[in-house]
Amino acid sequence: MEQRILLNLGQGDWQSGFASVTAQLWENEQPPSQFVGSLPPQPNLATNYERWQQLYEAIYGTQSRWRRAAADFEFETTEPTNVSRQAFETLCTTLRTELNQWLAAATFAPIDRRLRTQLSAPAAIRVMLTAHAPSVLRFPWRLWHLFDDYPNAELSLSLPDYSRALKQGQANPVSKVRILAVLGNDAGIDVATDRQMLSQLPEAEVTLLAQPTLSELQHQLWESSWDILFFAGHSTSRGQGYLQVNATEALTIEQLKYALRRAVQKGLQLAILNSCDGLGLAWALADLHLPQTIVMREPVPDAIAHQFLKGFLAQFSQGEPLYSSVRVAREKLHGLTDLGNCAAWLPVIVQNPAEEPPTWQQLVGPRPTSPPVPQSPPQRRLGLTPAMRRVGLGTLAITAAIAGLRWVGVLQSAELSAYDALMRLRPAETADPRLVVVAVDESDIQAQTEGDRRGSLADATLLQTLTTLAAYEPRIIGLDLYRDFPASDPALVEALSQPNVVGLCKSRDAIADKVGISPPPELPLAQVGFSDFIEDTDGILRRQLLTLTPDPVSPCTSPYGFATLIAIHYLNEAGRQPTFTAQGDLQIGEVVFPRLERRTGGLQRMDHGGNQLLLNYRSLPSPAQIAPQISLQQLLNGQVNPERLRDRIVLIGVTAASSGDYWSTPYGTQAQNRTAGVFMQAQMISQMISAVEDDRPLIWVLPQWAEAVCIALGAIAGSLLAWRWRSARLILAWLLTASAFTVGAWAVLVTGGWLPLLPTLLSLGGGALLIASQAALPTVDRSIA
Repeated sequence: MEQRILLNLGQGDWQSGFASVTAQLWENEQPPSQFVGSLPPQPNLATNYERWQQLYEAIYGTQSRWRRAAADFEFETTEPTNVSRQAFETLCTTLRTELNQWLAAATFAPIDRRLRTQLSAPAAIRVMLTAHAPSVLRFPWRLWHLFDDYPNAELSLSLPDYSRALKQGQANPVSKVRILAVLGNDAGIDVATDRQMLSQLPEAEVTLLAQPTLSELQHQLWESSWDILFFAGHSTSRGQGYLQVNATEALTIEQLKYALRRAVQKGLQLAILNSCDGLGLAWALADLHLPQTIVMREPVPDAIAHQFLKGFLAQFSQGEPLYSSVRVAREKLHGLTDLGNCAAWLPVIVQNPAEEPPTWQQLVGPRPTSPPVPQSPPQRRLGLTPAMRRVGLGTLAITAAIAGLRWVGVLQSAELSAYDALMRLRPAETADPRLVVVAVDESDIQAQTEGDRRGSLADATLLQTLTTLAAYEPRIIGLDLYRDFPASDPALVEALSQPNVVGLCKSRDAIADKVGISPPPELPLAQVGFSDFIEDTDGILRRQLLTLTPDPVSPCTSPYGFATLIAIHYLNEAGRQPTFTAQGDLQIGEVVFPRLERRTGGLQRMDHGGNQLLLNYRSLPSPAQIAPQISLQQLLNGQVNPERLRDRIVLIGVTAASSGDYWSTPYGTQAQNRTAGVFMQAQMISQMISAVEDDRPLIWVLPQWAEAVCIALGAIAGSLLAWRWRSARLILAWLLTASAFTVGAWAVLVTGGWLPLLPTLLSLGGGALLIASQAALPTVDRSIA
């Protein structure tokens, strides 16, 4: 059992206190519990910790071999020159006492009490601490009594802003942990011991770079895939922070930024900086979305660095979790040297909360295995007659046959048609009042001088539209119009540059569009979403593409869909921040938008690339009725009530048939029933906002095994019907049962669930036909009611 805590101190510092402290607790894969509180000012902690740092360097700085950059390891004139170890140890005790007295404040007690009520002492507990002030994070927070009371708890630090990196998803081809070990400038220290420890690791492929140049290090990061990046040598976080990779070069993370980002995208999980004063370097790595970094928060003696690395690698490589491996290695530093218990303060994890720490075996990767031999479910043999056995075998045969046909996609078209029919039968809903669509029809396009426009709207018309809308104070303006050319009027440039304007672009596609369309040049990438839709094999739009990994050579590099971006902006203003779960799913507020698997419901053959979601259309006579609609001429002529637009999402899109931007939906595929793209964008925006604000359900499906159970239950029901009745009674019983299954599937769809109705009805009929055709059926006991 694992429990995770994210303790966010928020804005604040030692002098002013922390007015808004939140703690989130995850356990058993359930949504988190959240507790709130605050902490009063405590400037003494900052003062005493600075004093501790001065004494630490003054006492031990000249007595050990340190891994801190030599040019940076100089005592300031304000540092004490005549101190005793007793004063240093007393100060260590004072820091612990003052911290825990401060955390005992009445304003923090609700958090402390609730955590201790729900935490389990035997559980592995990950405590992730974040704050906006770096000086606050540098403090040794493991002095908190919570870590003494819960022996399996370990601390990590985090930046307040974090997200998952876009991964390429490459499999580990060697089934070994790939380690890039950089052995930097070794003047005055022993890195040979580090090298020996790495070379003895089991199931590891270690590539050593001894005092490399910048180009050599960048080449390895760019061209190969790594699981762990290791550095031993001199380093510091002062100034920009740098690593002394050789005797003449000191590199900053900024110099390695793009190479490191590439390494993270290709699977880099962990950096171990076994050198001095690494927190500043760790923050720079966290900005690149590196999942985990282990560093020393202060200058570290050579002996401590060796002992920690030895203890950590021994635990981690034997399968222990990363956090418990760090804790055990830290605790072994107690009393090891004349640093006393303070040596255990030095190592610290810097964690990206959006990522899960890997185990050694996960880094090794899967091993080739023989496919498991399928086994039939055990049968009850006691009291089974031959006829009953035939029923059981027949049920298995029908289930296997239908499941197999479904697996290869034979049933997909029919299942999707049944799904569409049930969608159209749902109870009526109302239009979404948060959206308004400004429709640009054929007359609007023809009313403009052809020479003045390069797209659907001339610059002058678009400027007039945006100026008119601005007076009505909409919350967001979404331009569902392609504009891959610069505006000719400075006033239009300013109108397009407003922070509430969202534009779109088109990703290139190897089949449909090999070029793509660029976004409006006036809009930053954060205000541009891609317009791409995904059709099923029958040409009907049933899915929403939330995010994708952009093609770096495409003119459209936005990772977010146009509808997704508008929903995020809208909900962000309401205080609901977007994040990504450990599984890579988009989460806004408490609502997770789970990505589709390769096989989802009746969709057994589909391209599941990107982050996709089934589209839960609002139940209306037509998808185009999703939101109130006004014409462009009504808007420009001032024929609109301002209250209809104030604080709304206003979408501007072309509804003219000549645009070709029309889509087939479950509500219609004929030309007269197809829906304009701007209304499809409105459906997608409404789906996301309604899920977060109104608890409107998203479409969900059962796991594959549960759908197989439904098919088996249908076959069993059909077999029992044929066993009990014959002829006309059997037909009537089958029709009643099929109707009950259909009504049940419809009722579940109303709540968002897509059940395998068609395969279940087929198995119901197949089971009945199989048993009814058996010549031995007259000998079967029909006493079963």
